[in-house]
Amino acid sequence: MSRFFAIISRMKYINRWGLMRNTISENISEHSLETAFISHLLAVLRNTRHGGNVDAERCALLAMYHDVAEIITGDLPTPVKYYSKEIKNAYAIVEENAEKQLLSYLPDDIRDVYSDIIGHKEKDEELWKLIKAADKISALIKCTEELQMGNKDFEKAYNSTLSSIKALNVPEADEFLDEFMPAYSLTLDEQA
Repeated sequence: MSRFFAIISRMKYINRWGLMRNTISENISEHSLETAFISHLLAVLRNTRHGGNVDAERCALLAMYHDVAEIITGDLPTPVKYYSKEIKNAYAIVEENAEKQLLSYLPDDIRDVYSDIIGHKEKDEELWKLIKAADKISALIKCTEELQMGNKDFEKAYNSTLSSIKALNVPEADEFLDEFMPAYSLTLDEQA
């Protein structure tokens, strides 16, 4: 009996933005899918507009699994996770151990396939830069939605997230902000 996918399905119970007052809850399952959609687009943009040669499907797949460790660790709020270098490094070890634990739930004959997907691998460094940008764009979308609902608690998060996206110097992320982000401020009727 393998518990892996039963555990993975619990991503829907891990809520994000735990320190914030939310008008709409968001779990890591929803966030991971959105991040995968955006990661795929960023990889496509890299290939079509910037002369890249990255695997867009692998980028999306890695993004789908990018937060699975949080099933075990929970979603540590960003101000805590990045409070100091020591905490950031210690949390990286905790995440790595959680990923190993999740992989141990798989049958031996397929474990290697998933160990190539779960966790950061040096060979995928270019993809992880795109996934990081997509992860932050997903956070910016959440902030935008909350602000549209009148939740001013997300003003500072919006501004700091936007600044962090621009600081990444990922041209594809900047293009997303210019071309796709404005539509998130439209109503459904305006989008049709």
